[in-house]
Amino acid sequence: MFSVSERLDMLRELTADLGNIRIDTFDGLMVEYAKSIDAMCVLRGIRAISDYEYELQMALMNRKLEPTLETVFMMPADKYSYVSSRLVREVAQAGGPVKGLVPEIVEQKLREKLDPAYKLGETQLIEVPRRRKKKA
Repeated sequence: MFSVSERLDMLRELTADLGNIRIDTFDGLMVEYAKSIDAMCVLRGIRAISDYEYELQMALMNRKLEPTLETVFMMPADKYSYVSSRLVREVAQAGGPVKGLVPEIVEQKLREKLDPAYKLGETQLIEVPRRRKKKA
């Protein structure tokens, strides 16, 4: 839903107070990028068994491509285990609340992107006088 540039802007804003965070993008294989920045480990999140199956395959392929790169899996807190970007997007598109599911900046950007009334509220309306019909 958001462009790479928009996502980078939100991530930079969310992590501005953290001195040990670097946000970057890359093209190509993740293992090649990891090598280029001397990374030793990749951190991946797993919410469900279906995530684990996919992530395990990815980790094993990455290990084959770069044996020195480790993959660490982390699980979310129970209260976030059902949250996915797809579900958040669907709720937001239907006008539902996403407060508490995403950071405030993301909630705001979702509203701006999806709610025409929100955009309208930020613009100044100019009242144009109606033309009077000429009598025939």
